[in-house]
Formats: sequence, structure tokens, C-alpha cells
Amino acid sequence: MSIFATNTSAFYERSTQNLSALRGQAEELQNQISSNSKLTKSSDNPLAASQLRALARSESLGTIDAAATNRATVDLNLTDTALNQFATYVSRAQELATQAASALLPPAQRASIASELAQIHQGLVGLANARDSAGHALFGGDSPGDAYQIDPATGAAQYIGGGSAGQLSLGDGQTVSRSLTGPEFLSFKDPAGNQTDLLTVVKALSDALTSGAASTATTAQAALGSLANGLDAITTAQTVVGSRLSWIDLSTERQQAMSEARASQQEDIGTPELGSTLARLQQLSTVLEASQASFSKLANLSLFDFLR
Repeated sequence: MSIFATNTSAFYERSTQNLSALRGQAEELQNQISSNSKLTKSSDNPLAASQLRALARSESLGTIDAAATNRATVDLNLTDTALNQFATYVSRAQELATQAASALLPPAQRASIASELAQIHQGLVGLANARDSAGHALFGGDSPGDAYQIDPATGAAQYIGGGSAGQLSLGDGQTVSRSLTGPEFLSFKDPAGNQTDLLTVVKALSDALTSGAASTATTAQAALGSLANGLDAITTAQTVVGSRLSWIDLSTERQQAMSEARASQQEDIGTPELGSTLARLQQLSTVLEASQASFSKLANLSLFDFLR
């Protein structure tokens, strides 16, 4: 009698455990479908959970790199736009200098040219103090203030910015300079080999024409060579900026490819395949119903049922 009782008890316990296991598997599949995740807790699969955390960290760093890349793109586009405006100003200054190089230029026209050159100088200084996307000096390097200031005594523009433009990370150890400092493209050598800068050349020509000196034609002729060199410096700077933007485009493509790869890995590791998961849930539900029905039927059986 005791053997029969023990076997009956074991039958109930074993059946209950089996049914509980089946219910647990079904609930796990339901949770996966509702949460769209294979892992409801890290202990479900510690290795997969660790991989997902690593991918999430990489994605967070990728987001930071993408933000820096966007800022670099915006600032370099602002730089390129400003350089185009610089080139426009220089081209107009060359036209005026060509007119002023004529010894037959009437005093009134010379004064008009001097006035326009003074306006060009003012416009150049304004461009040199343009702001980047963060509100800092675009051509002032790492300086928080203006890139150039006007000397109250002489009216000349002086560079007061930092020594180099800031570097922005593109990820994986890659960086790009967000802009140029003023001296990198506004300073150059004149035809005689002397160091000068565009703002000084335009200001000096304007002052010479304003003074009405007899040598203004010679001064204007000399300024033409310096303006040509200044325009070359601006063109070179535009090429540098263009190459940086191209490099950023390549970096952006790499970032997007890596982000897509991470998303694919995250989906493979942590996202259940809906079709197969639903099929497994249906299969488990069928097995669970059949098991419950069998258990109920067997549990209701008695020895007397076989003795009739």
C-alpha cells in the first residue's frame, strides 16, 4: 500500500513539474513576443546580455561621434561659404586696384575707390569675425572671443584668436579640423617675398588713395600682385576645406554602415523571430492542453475502474 501511495505521489509531483515547465516556456515565449526581446532578464542568457550591453555602449559612442561629425560638417560649410565671400571681396578689390593703377584717374574717382575699399576692408573684418554653429569665432581657433580686432589708433585689423582650429572626433581615432584660423588663409607673402595679410593690403591701398599721393598709381599696381597672392591663398583654403568635407562624407558612410551592423547584431541576438516564435508558442500551447487533459484523465482514474 505504501508503494502505491509513493508512486501516486511521485506521479502527481512529476506531472505538476512537467506542466509548470510547459507553462513557464509558454509564458517566456509570450513575454518575448510582447516585449519584442529574447531576454526578459540578463540571467536568461548572460553571454547574449553582455553582447547587447556592449553593442548599446558602441551605439551611444556612435551617436556622440555622429553629433561631432554633424557639427564639423556645419562649421566647414560655414567656412566654405565665408571663403567664397572673401574671394568675392578680393575680386572686387582687384577691379578697383586695376582702375586705381591708372595715372590718369581723376581725384574724385580715386576718392570713390578709396571709400569702396574702406567698405571692403570693413566687410573683410566682419567676415573674419564670423561665428560658427556654437557661436564661437569661426576663424579664431580655440579663442572664445573675436578672431580680429581693430587697433583704435591705426584702424588696422589684428589677429587675437588662438593658434589652431579645434579638432572634432569622427570616431575610431579619426579627427578633423572644424575650420581654419584667420592667418592660415589671410596671411601670405607679397610679390617681394614679404609676409603680409589681406586685411593689411586692402587697408593700405584705401589709405593711399585717400591721401591722394602722387604714387597712388604705383601703390595700386603693387597691390594687384598682393591681391592675386591673397586670392590664391583663399583658393588653397577652399581646396583644404573641400577635402575635409569629402573626408567627413566618407566617415559618415562608415558610421552609418557600423550603426546598421550593430542594429543587425542587436536584432540577431536580442530580437525574436516573430513567425517561428508564434509557431513555437502554438506548439507549446497544444502540448500543454494535451498534457493537462491527460493528467486530468489519469488523475481521475481509480483501481476500482479496472476491477469492474
